[in-house]
Amino acid sequence: MADRDLYEVLGVSPGATAEEIKQAYRRLARDSHPDRNPDDPSAEDRFKEVAAAYEVLSDPERRGNYDRFGTAEAPSNPFDIFSAFFGDSGFGGFGAPSRSAAAAGADVESVLQLDLADAVFGGPQEVTVTLAVPCEDCEASGAAEGTEPATCTDCGGTGQIRQVRQTLLGQMVTAGTCRRCSGLGQYVEKPCRACRGQGRIRGARTYTLDVPPGVDTGTVLRLSGRGGVGLRGGPHGDLYVQVRTRPHPSLQRRGDDLLARLEVPMTKAALGGRVSLDTLDGPQELRIAPGTQSGQTMVLRYKGVPRGRGRGRGNLLVEIAVETPENLDSQQTELLGELARLRGEEVESGGFRSRLRSTFSS
Repeated sequence: MADRDLYEVLGVSPGATAEEIKQAYRRLARDSHPDRNPDDPSAEDRFKEVAAAYEVLSDPERRGNYDRFGTAEAPSNPFDIFSAFFGDSGFGGFGAPSRSAAAAGADVESVLQLDLADAVFGGPQEVTVTLAVPCEDCEASGAAEGTEPATCTDCGGTGQIRQVRQTLLGQMVTAGTCRRCSGLGQYVEKPCRACRGQGRIRGARTYTLDVPPGVDTGTVLRLSGRGGVGLRGGPHGDLYVQVRTRPHPSLQRRGDDLLARLEVPMTKAALGGRVSLDTLDGPQELRIAPGTQSGQTMVLRYKGVPRGRGRGRGNLLVEIAVETPENLDSQQTELLGELARLRGEEVESGGFRSRLRSTFSS
């Protein structure tokens, strides 16, 4: 992944629009998904490569960093670029004064509502969250237009205040976060009006995450570095997305298995035949054996929920419910009465329907 250009991975040009990038990702993610390529051991690596490329190029901020620096994360100061070429030591250690790492932004939680099919098969999903984002007016510096943060005079730009104490064991040096600059090493004398010197404001962001097959209600997906941005360009926190699955009109989930109820006419249950059942994999034709009773269960193997890690799928359990006919006309009543007499079953004309219903639903 690191050796390949991200635009090349998605098969788009560096000038591609956000919509073109999204369409390319959806197509490649669908074609390279491991579930669609069970006999190709390299499919999972391709799928992850495509997802990682889209994760960067779908985010305007990270895409901009990638276009400028070749990496999704922007250097926090010019000396970071210097270190990328010459190492941390530089020329004998000369360079910008070190400072404490800026505090990371807050983690953010969100909820993703999924249809049962999306939870079972997985795939790309979008989630929109409101969180702290970099202030565009000051480019996250916190300083007013025409100004820039100044080196903190209290800590000399290190972000720490060191104190020397004399103890019985000799001198002891302790370090604490500089209160004036909050450990950032810089102080804003003229704050930006939009963010009041914070370098961040509240805003909405939409991210695309790849939902793994088989997730269920309660599953939490983590998107590293997609939470709120820290103070004045500090690192992002993480985004935690909790999955909730919407009820399906005809299917229920029980672990890795799916449950369905199939209503079968009395005549077909008695004589046998074929019926169609709508499943998450499309219509399935089922053979009803003669004499099928209510409550019997048919098992459709490997039509349930993916178990993950290539361990196959659960089953679809179909419970048969035999339908007792209602609102019979005189001819139908006579025919069923004749059938009852041929089978030696006593029926009463007044209570024929209720007795017949009891017979076939038992």
